[in-house]
Amino acid sequence: MVVTRLALELCFQGGRLRGVRCELARWPRGAPPETAASIVGQVLVPVLLSGLGMVVAGLLMDRVQHWPVFTEMKDLLTLVPPLVGLKGNLEMTLASRLSTAANTGQIDDPREQYRVVSSNLALVQVQAAVVGLLAAVAALLLGLASGQGLDVMEAQVLCVSSVLTASLAACALGPAFRSPPRPRVPRGLELRSHLPDASGPSLLGPLRCQAQELQDSQYLTPLLCVGFAALTPACVLVAKQNPPVVRILKFGWFPIVLAMLVSSLGGLILNKTLSRPQFRGMAVFAPIMCGVGGNLVAIQTSRVSTYLHLWSTPGVLPLWMKKCWPNPCSTFCSSEINATSARVLLLLVVPGHLAFFSVVSLLESQSVPSDRTFVLLYLLAGLVQVTVLLHLADVAVRLAWRRALDPDDHCIPYLTGLGDLLGTGLLALCFLIHGLLGTGARLGGPLDPAPGPS
Repeated sequence: MVVTRLALELCFQGGRLRGVRCELARWPRGAPPETAASIVGQVLVPVLLSGLGMVVAGLLMDRVQHWPVFTEMKDLLTLVPPLVGLKGNLEMTLASRLSTAANTGQIDDPREQYRVVSSNLALVQVQAAVVGLLAAVAALLLGLASGQGLDVMEAQVLCVSSVLTASLAACALGPAFRSPPRPRVPRGLELRSHLPDASGPSLLGPLRCQAQELQDSQYLTPLLCVGFAALTPACVLVAKQNPPVVRILKFGWFPIVLAMLVSSLGGLILNKTLSRPQFRGMAVFAPIMCGVGGNLVAIQTSRVSTYLHLWSTPGVLPLWMKKCWPNPCSTFCSSEINATSARVLLLLVVPGHLAFFSVVSLLESQSVPSDRTFVLLYLLAGLVQVTVLLHLADVAVRLAWRRALDPDDHCIPYLTGLGDLLGTGLLALCFLIHGLLGTGARLGGPLDPAPGPS
């Protein structure tokens, strides 16, 4: 906290000091109070940039779902949402931690900045390897529960592909997070918007190549397992340079793992719907729906977390945030700055989805429904998803702060994982209702698989 303005008035009468009047301006890090317009200016461009990445991810997903490796190994489709969600979780939690540190002056010293950034990147690498393996195991278990068989070789390939893909995605964060975010920028999403694969489209190609190469080689799989087993302890040693990161290494696994499991349920929904004609276009819109909700709730969570770090201490809620279970009206309709940002983010949902929908319709007009009924259902699903997530973010951050937990690490994974499940489920419901209404515009051409590499 920085006092940016001090007004001192001394009152004299008869040559004697009769009174003193002092005014302080307690603005975090020297910045003035935010308005709705300033929040829009901070958030709009990063949201649009990341949204374009989601559009690319959806278009790519629509292509690769028919590739031989995805049709032969059904569990790969179940694995895609948790892997993309894991990448988003690692990005957003890392960005939120660094932006909170930047806004609270913890990394003003260049040497301290290097130590904090390097330890956080090492932590992300460890999390990616471990949770990537768990995501593959979850996909296999969900496949067994739905009646699919289990092939040992395919299981090995799936596990190694998942770990390798997650680790490559974590490595890609290094250049983007080399410099932490500046104070008073859109917390969390600013750095993520600089990534060329903001929503994970680069995960799908490597996943397919790795799976095919691992299937053809009986030695590559064990070698990769040994390599990751040797790399993980080295990353743990680097991460231990920073005491807050050590706490995350010890106690921060449950949110990431639970978020992965919730995202896996969304992957199961996606796997079961893609092959049905009435859900044509599901692969295109699923990354967009899930990504928009996850990004917006991560921004709001990070903003409220930074606000609490600046104005309070862990375990103690400010007087105006004493309610641990606020009602939706206080989340969106109060005069507090956090309610203002929630309203701004909610108002961005419809124009953002319309912009992304227009791009998809221009590029894939023959593959997606574009009549008014579907557009209205799609926008309604997006509004419901983001409204629920923003309210849950307000509740979750207060509960975590009351228990002296850092919301950056303990709330964002839960909320983004829930966003994946809500987004996929609501989108599937949109296609189902649209089909039942029977008002869908005729799509051009039969349901032919997109060409894929042999």
